[in-house]
Formats: sequence, structure tokens, C-alpha cells
Amino acid sequence: MKTIVQLKKRLALPQTSWQLCLLAAIGGFASALLVVLFIFAIEGIQLFFLREKDNYNSLTALSRFQLPIIGAVIILFFAWLTGYKYIRSGIPYVLHRLKIANGVMPLRNTINQFIGSTIALAAGFSVGREGPAVHLGAACSSYIGNKLNLPYNAIRSLSACGIAAGIAACFNTPVAAVLFVMEVILREYKVHIFIPVMIAAIVGSMTTSSIFGPNHEFGYFSVITLTKDHYLILALLGIALGVIAFVFNRYLILVIKHSARFHIVPRILTAAFITGALGYAVPYAMGTDLSAINFSLQNNVELQLLIGLLIAKMIMTIMALGLGIPGGIIGPILGIGAIAGTCGSMIAVHFMAGDISASDFALMGMAGFMAATLNAPLAALLCVVELSNQIEIIIPAMIVITSACIASGQFFGNRSIFILQLEVQGLAYRRPPIEKSLQRIGVIGVMEENITLLQQADEDSITELLSNQTSQQHVICQLIQPDESTQFVFYQASRIKIDAKPTIEKHTLIPLHSQSTLAEAYLLLVKKRAGGVYIYQDNPNEIMGIIPFDTIRSYLLKGKTN
Repeated sequence: MKTIVQLKKRLALPQTSWQLCLLAAIGGFASALLVVLFIFAIEGIQLFFLREKDNYNSLTALSRFQLPIIGAVIILFFAWLTGYKYIRSGIPYVLHRLKIANGVMPLRNTINQFIGSTIALAAGFSVGREGPAVHLGAACSSYIGNKLNLPYNAIRSLSACGIAAGIAACFNTPVAAVLFVMEVILREYKVHIFIPVMIAAIVGSMTTSSIFGPNHEFGYFSVITLTKDHYLILALLGIALGVIAFVFNRYLILVIKHSARFHIVPRILTAAFITGALGYAVPYAMGTDLSAINFSLQNNVELQLLIGLLIAKMIMTIMALGLGIPGGIIGPILGIGAIAGTCGSMIAVHFMAGDISASDFALMGMAGFMAATLNAPLAALLCVVELSNQIEIIIPAMIVITSACIASGQFFGNRSIFILQLEVQGLAYRRPPIEKSLQRIGVIGVMEENITLLQQADEDSITELLSNQTSQQHVICQLIQPDESTQFVFYQASRIKIDAKPTIEKHTLIPLHSQSTLAEAYLLLVKKRAGGVYIYQDNPNEIMGIIPFDTIRSYLLKGKTN
């Protein structure tokens, strides 16, 4: 028992420890296995009606129309079983839970995420795997931390590790997964979190590589032929991608905003009808990014057909995600960016001499559109570097990414689609800087255990005890209330002159669970700015230690939370 308490105390502090790294590896492995099960479920369902995965062109036109509607009915059935309010999922919801619940995910939301996203991806909706992978990874790792009753700051770190493992497991891009967590999810760079997240990403990538093989699904990006002669046209491509990203984000938010007044049932069915209607006419727009990218890189594809595919893919994605279909956004973003980049290569042929590789421009389109849509330039850069396995692509990708982000952000005021989704849905995602700083420290790691515990003592004896006190021992009186509950009263001697009788202040301590962080303690005491909280493990009548408000103030003044 003492060893477990010491472990929790170490994990409660904002520092890198081998214990946290070990838990990150375990959580990363479990999260990756859950993502593997998720992928097998999708592909297993698809094999019942498709010749090969994501090849919806093999279906008849009528089947393509019916398939999303059937999928929507199944999604709604499971949502009805768990409760419609638990259908909310995906990366924005994970961001919200990280801020208000330290990454702990409700079980029903996780079940809806797994089943709903599996059906949505198998039924041809234009959503991605990474959103469910993020949710499932966060839920799996945070569940491990919660079952061990770890401090909430450690659970939050484990949740971030699960997210990194989930993304790395999906795309086999561990470095991009780490940057995505730091840049998009946590939005801060702290060494004590960075190292465990990196370990989890490595474990997640190695787990799926050992099952599916070391190669990713984007083998046609293995040869890069871009030179300095292409830099100007790449900058223009980036500007165009920034404009498209602004349009995409704006209309997705408009759909979310105006559809919120309707019940989830008509929203899901409307998304299914639109997906089926567009899939009837443009089969390659259905599903994840692979089908659209494969088609756009085929030879002898006309520009008008590619533009039609681009528009259909954007509409499908906007309506699916905007109306509540469970799934991710990064997969469709990569597909839209690749199609836009291929269109750019076909236009560039008419204005530029020399070889223009459609696959190179498709890769650049993926980088620029992802960076501008998510406002995550570093994650987008590392993503395309790992997908292509070519270090030489860094400079061209940086040109596209910077021009896309400047055009999207500076000229149109575009922001991360995840932040826009959180705002329009009314989900909290920000905490004041003081709370954010204190959130990194668990109360069990800084509680003061030097306690003199008295039973029903009178004030004269307490005054005498405080007057003769030379150590940092805290005087606590335990009072039994008429309802047999226990109340702990904290006595302090106020600042006095030498040889003067001390003035005694007493404060009723507020109970706080040992998993809590200093942020929760601060919120309980900030109004009075005095007194303290007492920490308990399982029984609120048993005190483990106390945290006076002066202790919290000292942490803020000395910058110990940095």
C-alpha cells in the first residue's frame, strides 16, 4: 500500500519518470490493439459486399445509394440503445474532455465511437479513421489510469499518450503523431509529457507494423521529383489550398450551427441520403481518402472530372461530419488535398515546361490542405515526410504549407477546424492560465502530511499548542457531527508581534479526493483565499494530508508549475 502511494506521489508531479513512461508504453500498446480491432472490424464488414476495401465502384449505382442509408439506420439503432446524448465523439469531443475531465472518456461515448465509426466507414461515408483512433486511444489509456486511481494530471498525460498511439497506429507516422498531440491536442510543449507521448507513439506504430507490415498505404509517394523550378507554382498551389480550406471550414461550421436545432435522427438520415445520392453519381468520392487518391492519380483523367470529384468529396465530408456521422476529419482532408493538388498539377502543365508529377503535387496538396484546415503546420509537414519517406520533400512542403496557412489565416481569418467546432457546439476547451498551470500537479504529490490530529480539543489547549509550536506541524481538530459525519477544522496562528499572545484562525477543511489536481483545490479556496483542503483516498472520514491555500499561492509565486 505504501509503495502504491509513493508511486502516485511521483506521478502527481510534473516531471518525467520511468513509471509514467512504462504506463505510456502499456497504454500505447493497448490503444494500438484497440485500433487494430477497429480496422479489422471495418475491413471485415467491407469484405461482405466489396471486392476489395474502399472500392465502392464495384457496387451497382443503386447499391451505392442504399448502403449509406442502411448504415445510418444501424448507427441510429446503437445510438438509441446507449442514449442519443452519448453519440458525440471524435477529436473535438476529446479536446473538450481533456480540459474539463482530464481526459476521462464516458464508456457509452466510446462504445458509440467504435460501433458508429465502424459502420460509417464500412458504409461509405466520407469520414476518416483517425478521429475514432484518437477517441479510442484516449479512452483506453485513461481507463487504465483511472482503474489504478492515478492522479488526474497523470491520467491526462496517459490520455495524450493514447491519442499519439492511436494516430501512429492508423498512419504508421509516429513523429507526426507526436507533433499532432503537442500542436493540436495539448497545444503546449512540456518535456515531462513529450517523452511519454513519444514512447506511446513508437509502441503504437510498432504494434500495427508487426500486424499489417512496415509499409503504409501511400506507396505511390516513394519517388519525389520536385526541384527549385517548381517553387513558384507550389507557392501558388498553397494559396489556392488556403482558400479551399477556408471554404471547407466555413461551410462545415455553418452546417453544424444550423442543423443543431434538429434531432439527431433526421440529421443522420439526411447525411446518408446526400452521401448515397453523390455516391450514385461519383463512386470514388465515397469512403476514406484512398479511393479518391487512387482515382485522381490514374492516367488520362480529365480536369473537369477531377474538379467534380473534388466538389463531391467536399460536400460529402461537410454534410457527413456537420450532421453528426461519427468519424474523423483528417482522412477526408488528405483525400481532398490530394485531389486539389492533382488538379493543380494538370493546370501547371499548361504554364510550365518540364515534367510535372501528379503524385508530387498530390502530396503537396495533402500537406497544404491539412496544415490550413487544422492550423497544424508542423504536424502536416512531418506527416507528408513520413508518408513519402523522403527528407528532400521538406523544402517544397514548407513552401506549400506556409503559403496555405498565410492565405487561410491572414487573409480570411481561418482557424483550426477543431476549435471552430468546439465553439459552435458550446463545448469548453479553455481554462484560465492559473488553472491550466495548477492542472499539471496532483494534490497527493504536494500535500502536507505533518499533522497533529486532535479529538474534540478546546481552544485554550489549541492556542497553547500553537504558541509552543516550533515545527511545521499543522494542527487539525477532528469533530464528529450529529449525523455521524466527520469534520476537520484547521487552526492557524496569525502573524503577531514578539511576546504577544497569538490570534487563532480556524477554517473548516474542504474534502478533496487524492486523484484531484491543484486546480480543483484552487477553485475550492479561491473565493476566501484562506483555509485549506484535506486529501482523502477512499473514505472522506480519513485524512491523508492537507493543502493550505498558502501552499497553492507559493506554487504560483515561485513558478513551480512551469
